[in-house]
Formats: sequence, structure tokens, C-alpha cells
Amino acid sequence: MSLKIAIQGIESSFHHLAVQQLFPETELELVPCPSFDKVAESITNFNADFGVIAIENTIAGSILPNYELIDSSNLKILDETFLTINMYLMALGGETLHTIDEVHSHPVALQQCKQYLQRLQPHCKIIEGKDTASEAKRIKENSLKGVAAIAGKQVAEKYGLQILGKNIQTIKDNKTRFVVLGRESETIVPELNKATLKFQLDHTIGSLSNVLQLLSTFGINLTKIQSFPIEGKPWQYSFYVDVLFDNVALFEEVTTMLKKAVSQLRILGIYKQNLENIPSTLLVTTSYGK
Repeated sequence: MSLKIAIQGIESSFHHLAVQQLFPETELELVPCPSFDKVAESITNFNADFGVIAIENTIAGSILPNYELIDSSNLKILDETFLTINMYLMALGGETLHTIDEVHSHPVALQQCKQYLQRLQPHCKIIEGKDTASEAKRIKENSLKGVAAIAGKQVAEKYGLQILGKNIQTIKDNKTRFVVLGRESETIVPELNKATLKFQLDHTIGSLSNVLQLLSTFGINLTKIQSFPIEGKPWQYSFYVDVLFDNVALFEEVTTMLKKAVSQLRILGIYKQNLENIPSTLLVTTSYGK
């Protein structure tokens, strides 16, 4: 029986490549979704076993709404992978840069190619679309002349589009971090060494520094911190952090102490760090912090 994996986008998109990297020897059925919200909905409604979404990029930064989506949907991060993202400009055969009037792609992809696109303006209109592969597919299926898409090389090959520009991303070593999402689980898996946490703080002096000091004291390495506005509470923020640790039992003890230092704490996932683009086996997280 195949695993159903929900992604934002369609076949041949970067999300599809991330799925192939995460599940290299697994029989899969893709569940294409038009938005990240629909990915989360597919998991919670049991229309998909897991979901794979982008969470951050070396050019565009963190996709903060996706952190909030994970939390609000009561999902867990189970695994991660990093994908090198090379962007290509593509259009129908016979088109050139001088005949293109519009460029379509996902907003994050457009942001990653901002410098290149500035050279095409003002004669070329930049338009945000659903996702990279879908925009390329639409050009092919509707024979759209004067329209180009930005997507991966594999998309141009799949839909028979002509490449007008290669490696057009602003930073050539461009990577995106993707995470596997799933429902709550009680299973404990060994070799866990990374976690994503969300917490809120009271308006007291030194509250954030106290949290950071607690992590440091017990050898918990803070690798990332992001603030996100709390809806309905002006100038108050939630904090999303990634941490690394060597001992799961010690990490559990630290989270018990952390709950006393913050006004609200939720662990969005405990999983294995995967920095090397080596396809990883699916890890199921513990239910700490439920």
C-alpha cells in the first residue's frame, strides 16, 4: 500500500523533488494541493498520510506563515531535508527574452530571482502564480505566447519548454529546507537531536534572555530564532526556535523547566537533523509538550 504525501504544487515541482529525496524507496501517491493550508488540511482530514512543505530558503528566509500553520493545525515536524534550488526561465519554443512580456511563478521563487528579473523590467510584467510547475504547465497547455515561467530544469524537460535563462537565482548556492508533517504520535525513535519549539513570553525584563540562558546552561544549541506577531495582541510576539541537543532525556527535562519560564510552550517536532541532502528515513516524533 502506497503512502499518500500532500504537497503544495504538482508533479515535478520542487516539493515533489523533496518528497523523492525524503522517501527514496517508498511507493508514493502524491496529493497535489493549491496552497500550504490545503496541505495541512489534507493531513488533518486523513486524505494524506503526511505532508511536505517548504519552511525556509537561503535567499527568501523563513516562511513564517508555515510555522504558524503547523502550530494552528496541531501538526508535528517529523523529518527535514535540504534541496538545492536552481531556477530556470522557460517559455514556448521560438520565444526569446525580447518576446517575453510576462513572467509567472510562485512568489518565493520570484523573490529568489529578484536581481535577474530587475533586468527584464520595465518591459516585462512580473506576476505571482500558484507554484513553479503549475505556471509552466499552464503555458504549455494553453500555448501562451509572450509568457515565461520560473521553475526547475526538470519542469522544462517535462513540459517541453525552451530554457531562456539558467541558474537565475540571486545567490547561486540556493537551498530550501523542507519538512515532513504528520499528526501527533506517541512513538519514540532513537537518534533524535533536533527540535522546533514555539513559546510566548510575559512582558517582564529579561524574560527572553532567561530562556536563552536556560538552553545554554544545559548544552542545548540554539540554531535559529524567529519572532511572529500574536494576532489580537499588538506588539506581542511568539518565538519559533530550532535547537540541537545530544540527549533526548536531558532535552525532555529542559522542556519541563522551560514551561515554567514561558507563558506558553509547544514543541512542533523532535526529529533528526539532516544537513547533508542524504535521503533520510521517516522519523516519528515523541509527544513532548502536548
